[in-house]
Amino acid sequence: MRFVFVMDPLTRVTHDKDTTFAFIRAAQARGHQSFHCLPQDLYVSQGFPFATAHRVEILSDPPYITLRRDEGAQRLPLHDVEAVFIRKDPPFDQAYLYATLMLEPARGKTLIVNDPRGLRDANEKLYALGFSEWTPKTLVTADRDMIHDFVRDVGGSAVIKPLDGAGGWGVMMLRSDDKNARAIADMLTGEGQRLAMVQEFLPAVSEGDKRILLLDGEPLGAILRVPRGDEIRSNIHVGGRVVPTDLTPRERELVRSVGARLKADGLYFVGLDVIGEHLTEVNVTSPTGIQELSRFTGKDQAASVIEWAEKTARSR
Repeated sequence: MRFVFVMDPLTRVTHDKDTTFAFIRAAQARGHQSFHCLPQDLYVSQGFPFATAHRVEILSDPPYITLRRDEGAQRLPLHDVEAVFIRKDPPFDQAYLYATLMLEPARGKTLIVNDPRGLRDANEKLYALGFSEWTPKTLVTADRDMIHDFVRDVGGSAVIKPLDGAGGWGVMMLRSDDKNARAIADMLTGEGQRLAMVQEFLPAVSEGDKRILLLDGEPLGAILRVPRGDEIRSNIHVGGRVVPTDLTPRERELVRSVGARLKADGLYFVGLDVIGEHLTEVNVTSPTGIQELSRFTGKDQAASVIEWAEKTARSR
């Protein structure tokens, strides 16, 4: 099969952590060809989406992943390949939006993970609001006075974050007794011009932020990202430590509740962020953590994703 990965440059890929690397490695091991392209390498001709792409190969030694430039760039009709994996890291900016729109004509003709329409609808912060029974108390607003009132109402401690951040960027603690609180709210809202999300502080974050990976609405497993002692953020990108974990009965119920909606929206490979059995974010653009999960479970979870893609592609 031919798989196209719309992603960042290979210089940003780490062989021992990157989930996209694991997907390409698993696809190669199963005899498939993988191709790499950047969002700007997509184009539409006569109403059909194409990619100017290079075949990508996994190596056993550094640099571990490389483009087969000796074969030259190929112009691939995306409605005619077996699968397209959209693995471009956030932010979901205008270029990202255009990429999803250009892929729209391939919907229903090839497997796209995740569905471009689902990506447009599922802001990683706001999508969780559709499951309010599972989320902590949450406010989304640009009104700074409303933010400070909310912080007082939830006991004086909250977390504020931008709607378009990723990897823990812009996530800050907000305390009603902190003289920096107004400055933080001013900065995150652009002095009342940009929306921000504010959630009640969950003390369980000190124990860790659980990343639950889902495939086609079902859990592959979970990892626990434990923050440093001087941080509230537990993202791997900012130094969070990763340890094995299991799902609690309530978290399994959460997955059942959320999974059906994700599957219906074409959001096949998803990372749920859960703190103290509360859903805080739904990661759909390029969820990470599969290499860590594979090491903890002793099973190549990326191979499970590729095997599912094979079966799904054949059924179309």
